[in-house]
Amino acid sequence: MKIKKKLVILSGAGISKESGIDTFRDKDGIWRKKDAIQLASVGGWHNDPQAVLDFYNARRRQLLKVQPNKAHLLLAELEEWYDVRIITQNVDNLHERAGSSHVIHLHGELSKVCSSSDKEKPDNIEVRQLGEDIKLGDKARDGSQLRPYIVWFGEPVHNMPVAMNTTFEADIFVVIGTSLLVSPANTLAACSGANHNIVIDPGDVEIPEGFLHIKEAATIGMEMLYHSLRKLAQ
Repeated sequence: MKIKKKLVILSGAGISKESGIDTFRDKDGIWRKKDAIQLASVGGWHNDPQAVLDFYNARRRQLLKVQPNKAHLLLAELEEWYDVRIITQNVDNLHERAGSSHVIHLHGELSKVCSSSDKEKPDNIEVRQLGEDIKLGDKARDGSQLRPYIVWFGEPVHNMPVAMNTTFEADIFVVIGTSLLVSPANTLAACSGANHNIVIDPGDVEIPEGFLHIKEAATIGMEMLYHSLRKLAQ
């Protein structure tokens, strides 16, 4: 049996944008219109938890209305020929819904809630249906107020050691839909041990040395890469 090469993907907001999910840092992104510190920090949570819950409940409901796009679906299909590992900065579940088996979330997940006292304890994390709002008075298993399972400003990013090791073991490393400006996820490119390193992004982003730039949106660029990867796997 042929051993599959390890294909590691780092995905960002650009891949989900094509499904209709708002980005954060683009010229029309969420943080251009709303106060990030008020809505996505521990301080903002303590100051006005209802405003924070309203913001994330709206994002959770939005996720019910969108579908995985062609880029998500092609990444899932590539599992037939590759050991695909996806590291994502996105908090949506579109990779999973497209059929990808191994997804590492760095910034949390909209489909989960957790304790506001100890968000990293596994017993305090649970799946919550997207159509069911998080309300003040909803309790975690430890008795504290439930909050979104999201990494807020000032909180440590989830799963970075796993993401770094996964990237180091890559045979092929692909960056899709992220400008590599968000720390610490942007450090992963330097961890790549791959022979083939690729960035798919339509903008004039700064490309790490040794990376091929496919200057297309996620769906078009991924379709181009998909055919090349199929041939490489044969």
